[in-house]
Parts: sequence; structure tokens; C-alpha cells
Amino acid sequence: MVTGAGDAAAVAQIGGWREALAALHARIAPRFRRSEVRARAGRYLAGLLGPVERRNGWQLAEQIGEAAPDGVQRLLRTACWDADAVRDDLRAYVVEHLGDAAAVLVVDETGFLKKGSKSAGVARQYSGTAGRIENCQVGVFLAYASGPGRAFLDRALYLPQAWIDDSERRQAAGVPDEVTFHTKPGLARRMLERAFAAGVPAAWVTGDEVYGNDGQLRRWLEGESQSYVLAVARSHMVWGEGFVQRRVEAIVADLPSEAWHRIEVGAGSKGPRGYDWACGRLPYLTEAGWAQWLLVRRSLSDPDELAFYRVFAPADTSLAAMARVAGTRWSIEEGFERAKGEVGLDQYEVRKWDGWYRHITLCLLAHAFLEVTRASANAVDEKGGSPPT
Repeated sequence: MVTGAGDAAAVAQIGGWREALAALHARIAPRFRRSEVRARAGRYLAGLLGPVERRNGWQLAEQIGEAAPDGVQRLLRTACWDADAVRDDLRAYVVEHLGDAAAVLVVDETGFLKKGSKSAGVARQYSGTAGRIENCQVGVFLAYASGPGRAFLDRALYLPQAWIDDSERRQAAGVPDEVTFHTKPGLARRMLERAFAAGVPAAWVTGDEVYGNDGQLRRWLEGESQSYVLAVARSHMVWGEGFVQRRVEAIVADLPSEAWHRIEVGAGSKGPRGYDWACGRLPYLTEAGWAQWLLVRRSLSDPDELAFYRVFAPADTSLAAMARVAGTRWSIEEGFERAKGEVGLDQYEVRKWDGWYRHITLCLLAHAFLEVTRASANAVDEKGGSPPT
């Protein structure tokens, strides 16, 4: 069994993968007007999936049989093609192969460490990748987690306010004039809007505290009748009994012992991920048939280690369902790790706005190809057969 989307070597042993990659290239081919650029995009995809130490211009050029990186650099910098159109193809490809009405849409950001000050959006800002403030770019991503598999649907480069206010710097980095400031939750909302408009099948939205602490994002999702499980800070305030606001961490002390239930929420690197979970209804007005909860997760090894979530869902939603969705959020972190390690998501050498979107989009497409191939191979294996060789 192929156990992860990053198992590129194992995927390469699966029969028909070259034909499947050619079909994926054919799907995006109409986005490239010139035949030379169209062909190079296909080679670039194959190069991202190849045994390359680093997926930079020189090494990718060598991998795809070109003597110099000029062609690869033109593909990312100056060639005429629309990365957003390819993004739409990526989304359709993922839904076609991994679509599931019970799926979870996951929002999160990741950092790309950079030197200098010229790369679009680069600044000294917090990077979850490094776990500290670093000179980096930050990308916000939308992932799709379903029973068949997990892949990315969309991406957005976060542009700090200092960049918005510096027209000379924007122009040098190729940032379009129409780009305005959006918070990370604001970027997440734009990606979710695109997914909803495209009819992406999903039952839930989840994300970490960056997104759960944003009341505008929560209220918008509620207005869309979209169920969510979003993490919030321990200092987050909610209305309780008597219509008094309290910090969520203070509410935990009032929970009786019988409120806690041990639930496993998926497989981890060291075995099943199990926690104690509890939830309580919040006195917020909702549409008929809907409700809001505070969900709490408690570590088995350290009872003082708690995580808190706001939940909006149909009134008959079970605690186990809420916990499962909260646990799904980790899938995007695994996706970042695999996409960076296996298809070079963070190994680009472009500085301009378009170059970032082009490299990232093609990397997400290559990552999705690995996920779809893995899911297909595992489905055959589970039926008692084996993939053709």
C-alpha cells in the first residue's frame, strides 16, 4: 500500500502513471497559448515529480532535459498563461477524483523563509514553519480532506499592510494595482467563496485560531449555512448562562467529569490520535435546526493541555462528529510537509507576484496527482487486488 502522498518513488512503480500524468497535462494544456510553453509546462510537472534534490531552475532544467534554466524561468516569469485558470483545473481534478459530500475544507497558512526584501510579500512576520518571527513570505491555503484522499484546492499570497502602502515596492514585485489588503481570514473567505461557487462538495470547514478568532469569518459561514469547527484562543470570550461573557478556559472548570468522552480522531505517526472531548451548547440565536457549541479537547498525557473550538452545525450533530472534524485540521499540516518535501513547494527562486502563483499552483497540481494516484492504488489494494505494473 502507498501510505502517503509523498511516496513519489512508490507512485512511480504504479502502472499507468505516465498516462495519467499526460491526461492531467492535457487538462491544463488549453491554458497555454504557445505550444512551446504548453509542452514545457508538462515537462515542469514531470520534473516536480522526479528525483530532484532541489526543484530550482537549474536542477529542474536538467531533470527535464534542458541545458539551461532560461526556459523554466520564462515559464514562471514572463510566459503568457493564467495561473488562476490552472487553479480552477486543479480544483476540478481534485473534486473529480476525491470528491465526497462529507469532506472537510481546511484553511491554514505556511511560511516560506526568504532572504532580502524584494520577494512579493516578504517581511519579518510569524512563520508557523519556523515557529518564530522570520523574514518570510506567508501563503494561505485551502485543502480538501475526504475519505478517498487529501489535496489542496487554492492558494493566496498574504501581502502585509506595509506592502500595500508602498507603491514603488509593489510595482517592482509585479503586484497588480487592484490587489488590496486582506487579513489571512479574509483571504480564506475568498478561497472558500470560490469553492462554494464551484460547487465543491463538502460538509464542514475547519481551521486554527487565526481563523476561529475572526468573528466576521464565523458569521459569514453561518450566513452561508456552512457547518464549521474552528479553533479559538483560550482567552476567547463566549456568552454563557445568565448572558454573561466568560473566557472559554474558565468554562472548563465547570464541566462535570461525565461530560468528557475519549474519542480517537485519526491515525498519527505514533498510532491513533486519542483525546478526551467535551462540548456545551452556547446560547446564540441560530436558524431553526442549527446550533452553536463550545468544543474542548484535553490531552490524555497532560490534562492541563487544552484546545478550544467554536462549532456551528445542525442541532443533532454528535460530539464524535465534531471531534472528527477538529482532528481533520492536521491533514493540511501533513499536506504542507509532503508538498514541500516531494514536489518542492518551497524551493522556488522567483520574486514576483505572478511567479509565486505559477510555481505554487503547478506544485499543488503535482501534489494532487500524487494524492490521486495513491488513493487509486490503495482502493485497488483494499479490494484484494494489486495495481498493474
